[in-house]
Amino acid sequence: MPSLYVITEPCVGVKDESCVEVCPVDCIHSEPIDRINYIDPEVCIGCHACLLACPVGAIFTEEELPAASGAFLEINALWYQDRPAARARLDEVVPPT
Repeated sequence: MPSLYVITEPCVGVKDESCVEVCPVDCIHSEPIDRINYIDPEVCIGCHACLLACPVGAIFTEEELPAASGAFLEINALWYQDRPAARARLDEVVPPT
């Protein structure tokens, strides 16, 4: 099974699309109101393309996720189940400016 990838705080407010452009399986998504992109854990094949393309170093494998960024694992998974709840949780972790 491939590693689970997570987009973290450096993406918030930046939402660069470089990762989306290189993803061979189209597993990175967001909506215009989102402040961050999200990786679909059910579709991601763990190819590292997004990790290498991210200009702000926001993407980590679950194994390499810094402890301080642990909430982003929850937020990423939640977005694919309940987008409003994921946005609310992101706002708690990184308040809008």
